[in-house]
Amino acid sequence: MTDRRILFSLLLTYFVFAILLNSVGTVILQVIGNYEVSKQSASVLEGFKDLPIAVVSFVVASFLPRLGFRNAMMVGLFIVTIACLSMPLFPSFLTTKLLFMCAGISFALVKVSVYSSVGLLSRSSQHHASILNTVEGTFMVGVLAGYWLFSAFIDSADPSSQSWLQVYWWLAGLCVVNIGLLLSTPFDESEARSRDQDSGRARGLRQDFVDMLKLTAKPMVCIFVLSAFLYVLIEQGIGTWLPTFNNEILKLPAAMSVQATSIFAACLAIGRLSAGVVMRRFDWYPVLNVCILAMGALIILTLPLTRGIEAAANIGWFNAPLAAYVFPLIGLFMAPIYPAINSVMLSSLPKYQHSAMTGLIVIFSSLGGTTGSIITGVVFGRFDGQTAFYLSLLPLSIILVALYFFRRQVLRLGGGEEPSALMT
Repeated sequence: MTDRRILFSLLLTYFVFAILLNSVGTVILQVIGNYEVSKQSASVLEGFKDLPIAVVSFVVASFLPRLGFRNAMMVGLFIVTIACLSMPLFPSFLTTKLLFMCAGISFALVKVSVYSSVGLLSRSSQHHASILNTVEGTFMVGVLAGYWLFSAFIDSADPSSQSWLQVYWWLAGLCVVNIGLLLSTPFDESEARSRDQDSGRARGLRQDFVDMLKLTAKPMVCIFVLSAFLYVLIEQGIGTWLPTFNNEILKLPAAMSVQATSIFAACLAIGRLSAGVVMRRFDWYPVLNVCILAMGALIILTLPLTRGIEAAANIGWFNAPLAAYVFPLIGLFMAPIYPAINSVMLSSLPKYQHSAMTGLIVIFSSLGGTTGSIITGVVFGRFDGQTAFYLSLLPLSIILVALYFFRRQVLRLGGGEEPSALMT
């Protein structure tokens, strides 16, 4: 019963952060209307979220077992609670930046804590994989719920309305409930602390950094890091700016623009869940090549449908432009790429290098997300939304080439086809 209560608290924590972290696109759409912020300026919100995740994840990994995973999660939730309360009390673009900075710092604490806690809860490797799938599935449910939660508070008739800020009272309340749940749940972390002490020495920040530098000297790691960086650049660039694209290019009402973006999130969720089944039967390399080519085809075929759309009265789900339904399907083909290359990379390394490699994954993923949002925002502002999304064909092409060399390196090290079996 205690383990189930702990797991529920982990899932609820991840659920809250899924809503907050993936609300960037929705918030960008609102701050542009509320605070008269340009698209280029609004695009920095992704950086305020992602850069703290990268930095704090690297810093806290070595001493978090001493602080305690439950304590770290409560600290993260407390920080986010204060930030959420500040949004309706002190509405401004600066407060919005601080909110995402706090969310990034807190998620770094939470992500390391949740993943470490899963190791304490699991009784076997299969059980560990099952819990992690549940955690990641809950995250995607939070992403979907977030779009509909925010849209319920958006006043589509008045772009300058700040009614959407009321959603943060509910999010703050959810954080407080979770803090209370964590406080009242017994949490035995002695095993994690004893493993840290039994290692004979405490790993310092300097050693972690040296390990990462050593890994980047490997050609396979360099190719992987480039692929991961470019993938997240594409995903965040599209995901962050899709609400604005729906509103300004497809002429959907603000609330519906956010709701329609949930199709993209749902496709990502379906793609991630179905990837495990596909990867058990087929080699990862041809599957990912098909996914990349399908993404490119959707971009080329769908974006011309978005030209010349005129605003219509009483637009709804039954008379929305076809592109509003077709373009988000790109998430189905996008979803398997990131977990697949992560699985192949980690399974090609000895286990003692997984920690350093995970650090690189977090850092370059965060940098890719920030870069993608900023580049897409700048191009969107100076040209148009179609040009901004067409631009994703360039990094897609680079990923296609990089995966060829990545596979050659994996096979050279004897990785063969085995990594694909890890996609469960």
